[in-house]
Amino acid sequence: MDSIKSHAVCLPSPAQGHINPMMQLAKLLHSRGFHITFVNSEFNHRRFIRSRGEEAVKGLPHFRFEAIPDGLPPSDSDATQSVPALCNSTRKNCLAPFLELLSKLNSSPHLPPVTCIVCDGTMNFGTKAAQLIGVPYVQLWTSSTVSFLGFLHYKELAQRGIVPFKDERFVSDGTLEMPIDWIPGMPNMRLKDIPSFIRTTDPDDFMFNYIMEVSQECLNSSSIIFNTFDDLDKEVLQVIASKSPNIYAIGPLASLSKNSLEIQYDLLNSSLWKEDTSCIEWLNTMEPKSVVYVNYGSVTVISNHHLKEFAWGLANSKYPFLWVVRPDLVIGESAILPREFLEEIKGRGYIISWCPQQKVLSHSAVGVFVTHCGWNSILEALSEGVPLICWPFFNDQQTNCRYVCTTWGNGMEINPDIKRENVEALVKEMMEGDNGQRIRQKALEWKKKAEAAISLGGSVVTNFDKMINEALSHGRVVKS
Repeated sequence: MDSIKSHAVCLPSPAQGHINPMMQLAKLLHSRGFHITFVNSEFNHRRFIRSRGEEAVKGLPHFRFEAIPDGLPPSDSDATQSVPALCNSTRKNCLAPFLELLSKLNSSPHLPPVTCIVCDGTMNFGTKAAQLIGVPYVQLWTSSTVSFLGFLHYKELAQRGIVPFKDERFVSDGTLEMPIDWIPGMPNMRLKDIPSFIRTTDPDDFMFNYIMEVSQECLNSSSIIFNTFDDLDKEVLQVIASKSPNIYAIGPLASLSKNSLEIQYDLLNSSLWKEDTSCIEWLNTMEPKSVVYVNYGSVTVISNHHLKEFAWGLANSKYPFLWVVRPDLVIGESAILPREFLEEIKGRGYIISWCPQQKVLSHSAVGVFVTHCGWNSILEALSEGVPLICWPFFNDQQTNCRYVCTTWGNGMEINPDIKRENVEALVKEMMEGDNGQRIRQKALEWKKKAEAAISLGGSVVTNFDKMINEALSHGRVVKS
């Protein structure tokens, strides 16, 4: 214990897309000599145990798991909780149990005292707790940097009278095509490219007001880690730095941890679903760059009609594909694919309920990734040089899609009203067309830039060291 002097309590927001980057950051801090306490919600703690057994929460020496209640009614379902309900509940109910946990940790003779708190940017009670016990803290913003800048301009969108919308006609009358050219660092944007919580007619809409508040609080209160690297988000990072100087671009976290950490850290898997690794064996039988990989992430749901149209578009492209179909993917019902479709794709279609995505994207057989444009997915694909077909649904996904297709140039967008012939055409274009060739080349260029950023002496490693020294050194108390 004498060699362990720093104790970081890591507090992710209790959803898969937030837990993953926080786990990667926690592992990196542990590798630098921090004692780590990783705090899940009790609901997710049970899900980890159900998906992978007690080993999932056993941890490593000086890396332990704890859990606090999220304030929602007890449930043992194996699905993502309602996002608005979870946001509302954690904000109102989690400070007291988190303070209780910190007190327990500090009174344990077997643990070093808590010296810093690393919390998700949406879990602002974590920073309040840090201030109350007098330790430094840093916030990890897990969605994209560009969406963070978008959230910071929600207030101005409201002040300009653009949102909330007057009635539901905004969805189809062309309103969303309005150019938004006044946000510094975000050129070529339309209203439809701003993070989607603006799409409301209710001035009291919970998610619009919640995300407007937490992003502003995050900006005002502390040092912020962004899961990105300087080359990818230079302009946006400069704009945010002018408002909050203590920011650190430390990403892609998944690649940095994969590149830096010893094999023992593989034991710390952050997937809430049981991963089906048989897909890797299947990919091993496929030709290089021949497979279409499809995954809409952990939260997105689609209609049964769109599921079938997408399925037939994949089948008609004649390319082999690996498709992650979660049991809760279809709105209000189980995701069941037509029998004739399953007959049609025998031998070239592989469908599973969850997979180890980073391993899939790094596999030589994968040629393109059809994605919902969640930030973790985009970063993992970019790090492996895999081009994207974008089908965004909500939150920051539309913003991310816009940047992929216009600024970064490593993907193409599909019409959101999915039709099988469009899916077939886009897959073929990306795999064999001239435009697809240009995009594939761009994807490889981004892979090289990401590799340079996370290598020894690269900007990300430099920023990581700087963040530890400036933001997490105990003895320095950050004032709000």
